[in-house]
Amino acid sequence: MSSPPALPAALLCDMDGTLVDTEHQWLAAVAGFLREQGVPASDGVLAAFAGAPVEAAAERLVREHGIALGVRETAARLDRDFTARVAAGVTVQPGALRLLDRAQALGVPAALVTASERHVADLVLRTLGAHRFALSVASGEAPRGKPHPDPYLAAAARLGVDPADCLAVEDTPTGAAAALAAGCRLLAVPSVPGIVPGPRTAVVASLEDIDLTDFPFAPAV
Repeated sequence: MSSPPALPAALLCDMDGTLVDTEHQWLAAVAGFLREQGVPASDGVLAAFAGAPVEAAAERLVREHGIALGVRETAARLDRDFTARVAAGVTVQPGALRLLDRAQALGVPAALVTASERHVADLVLRTLGAHRFALSVASGEAPRGKPHPDPYLAAAARLGVDPADCLAVEDTPTGAAAALAAGCRLLAVPSVPGIVPGPRTAVVASLEDIDLTDFPFAPAV
C-alpha cells in the first residue's frame, strides 16, 4: 500500500480577499481616494492596487497619478478609510474557518501573512479568531512587503519550517508573487485576474473546495 500524502508543514494565509472579503473594501478605499483627487478609478487602474500594502499603494498613486498630497498623507488617508471600513464589519469568506479548523485538527500550524497594517490585522483576527493562528505577520513586520518574499519567509522562519514545505493561500497576483518567490506551494483563490496555474500553483474557485489532505508535499531537498 502507498503511504498517505504528506501534509504541508504550515498553512500561510493571506487575509484581505482570501480569508475575509476585505479586498473589495480596500479597492473601494483606493477608488474613493482617486475620485476625490479627480482621477478616474476604472477597474483597470484599481487592479494594480489589489493586494498592495498601504505605503506601496501610496507611492504608486503619487508616482503614476500625480497625487499632490505626497506619499505620507496619501498613505494616511487610505489607511483611515480602509480601517473604518474594516471596523464597520467584515465578511468571512466561504470555507475559510473550516480550512483553518481542519488545519488545526490535522496539527498543521496556520500563520496570517497580510499586507494590511497591524491594527487592521488585529481587527480582523477578532472576527476570524486569533486562536486559529500560531502567529501573524503584518505590514512593516518584515524587511520588505509583498510582492517581495520577505513576509512569507518571516512567517516560515518563526514557525521553524522550510517555506518549500508550506502551503500559501492567496487571492491576488501581488500576494501570489510573494509566496512563490519565498518558495512556497500556492493555493490561489483569485479575487482579481492574473494568477496562472503552474507546477507550484493550484487555482480554485472557493476555499470550500479545499481539503488539505489533497495537497501532497514532498520533503524539501
